[in-house]
Amino acid sequence: MRALIWDLGGTLVDTYPDVDRALASRIDPQPGQELLHEVAVLTRRSSSEAITTLAMRHGLAEETLRAAYESTKRRWRTRPAPVMAGARELLAAVRDAGGINLVSTHRDRASATALLEDLGLTLDDIVCAPDGYPRKPDPTMIRALLSRHELDPGECLAVGDRPADVEAAHAAGVRGVLLETPGIPLQAGEAERITSLTELLGRVRG
Repeated sequence: MRALIWDLGGTLVDTYPDVDRALASRIDPQPGQELLHEVAVLTRRSSSEAITTLAMRHGLAEETLRAAYESTKRRWRTRPAPVMAGARELLAAVRDAGGINLVSTHRDRASATALLEDLGLTLDDIVCAPDGYPRKPDPTMIRALLSRHELDPGECLAVGDRPADVEAAHAAGVRGVLLETPGIPLQAGEAERITSLTELLGRVRG
């Protein structure tokens, strides 16, 4: 494998617990597991969709939930979300095998770069949708990385936490793997699924 293409939030960085709790806490200051699960099912598809749906279900203004989400993102500037379990090990395994680690993200470049620096993560390249690329599941960002590094799609692997990540990879000719949160079902057709990044170590090292 010549390259592993990562999604950032929810895949390389474990952002969901903070987002889920922030949204749930605006609905109930002491959210229980049932409410947290309800929120998690929605955020795994889309944060924007989660905010709209939760506001309608619970009789809240969307602005209330969006403010909670934006507050969480501001907090990450000084207290970033943790690296996903197994990510550092997998990044190192890709490098040790002679491959490169690339990122395709919807996050803006300034915040993505700052987050990676704060967490001490070194990536070989990053493409950000706000730089002028359409958002996933459009494959343009992944195709840009393939072109920039003269990569054969068949020699690459992409990992992401949402069906759109896998759809974008497949549309670019790259095998996509869906990183699922245990207990949170996602509709992603016949996509390969994992629940831990360490499940990819054997493929990288093999």
